[in-house]
Amino acid sequence: MRAAGKIDSQPWMQSSQSRAVLAALAAAGATSRFVGGCVRNALLGRKVDDIDIATEASPPAAMELLERAGIRTIATGLEHGTVTAVLERRHFEITTLRRDAETFGRKARVEFTDDWLEDARRRDFTFNALYCDADGTLYDPFDGRADLQAGRVRFVGSAAARIAEDYLRVFRFFRFLAWYGRPPLDEEAIEAIAAAAPHLAGLSGERVQKEMLKLLAAADPAPAVGLMHRQGALVHWLPETAGAGGLSLLREIEQAAGLAIDPMRRLLALLAPDSDAQRVAARWKLSRAAQARLVAALAAHPRLSGLDARSVRVFVYRLGSETALDRLALHAIRAGLAPDDAALAAALRLAGEWMPPKFPLGGGDVLALGIAPGADVGWLLGTVEEWWIARDFAPDAAACRAELKRAAASRT
Repeated sequence: MRAAGKIDSQPWMQSSQSRAVLAALAAAGATSRFVGGCVRNALLGRKVDDIDIATEASPPAAMELLERAGIRTIATGLEHGTVTAVLERRHFEITTLRRDAETFGRKARVEFTDDWLEDARRRDFTFNALYCDADGTLYDPFDGRADLQAGRVRFVGSAAARIAEDYLRVFRFFRFLAWYGRPPLDEEAIEAIAAAAPHLAGLSGERVQKEMLKLLAAADPAPAVGLMHRQGALVHWLPETAGAGGLSLLREIEQAAGLAIDPMRRLLALLAPDSDAQRVAARWKLSRAAQARLVAALAAHPRLSGLDARSVRVFVYRLGSETALDRLALHAIRAGLAPDDAALAAALRLAGEWMPPKFPLGGGDVLALGIAPGADVGWLLGTVEEWWIARDFAPDAAACRAELKRAAASRT
């Protein structure tokens, strides 16, 4: 491949870890270059989190060279040519140049090569087929830099062919559209996606979940999600949604209230009120914690009694901050509240900042009154706790004990 200009030197390029990894790989004469997201984000001046490297060295040779240099390696995907180098807590994903020998719509059998252009041809989008040397020399075989600057998400070669190789690329298209794209859309890609929609049900939930949560973490994912819905890409994976209207409202609410982007809350905004959270979680292979969060957010009880500070504090005490924020946001969307409603913004801020106090009594306080262990202990504690909550958590331990005595006396 011919050089296509240069990238300004980046701290991650010149770090001691990057230099050490590249030097180790170069020891046997193999050429290695940064590739993909780190190059793409560097061109846009965005933060670089992950550093990927493409190399001519075979996976066993790469591992041997790295280990000889004292760099720990992990065989993360040898059949696909990928190893991970770990140096001073920095991870580098290193992949041997490869080409697809066979593709199956969900996976591929690869063969290793020393041809950089062949490696570039098997990549999904033009701006992901960008390479650069340690000195910033750029290699751009498919005009990915121009596409990136234009906000154009374009497949390498034929969109239909790239998608047929791995149908997950439909979800990746929308993820990159949300993060990097802007109109006009690539019509060839949209037509190929619509044709591929019936095949998406065969993907794994884990892979779809990963792409969707990354998509939902974009600054404004609603246009991409709306397009996904119209093109039939969500028919199998999120039939519970009617579109991205709720997601658009949530983004406005986030901005007005200063809420951090939360992909799981944004997923909730896509669901109809009567959605079966457990089915969604099972389909997406969500963790137990994520499933519990969906279930709690979509539950009917307890209900929010109002947006005043006292009602919000009770809501947070009963549900916890995260679930209370989820339920408040969903309430605002379903009630049609204005995103910049002052009461809503104040309620959301309070839910995110208020630390619920601990109820000052325990079972020992009841037993100290001579109450025998049993159901009465729980009933009395619950009664006094409700009394305490109704007074906005203000009574101290002494006042709660006094109320406990009154409740116990009335019980006998």
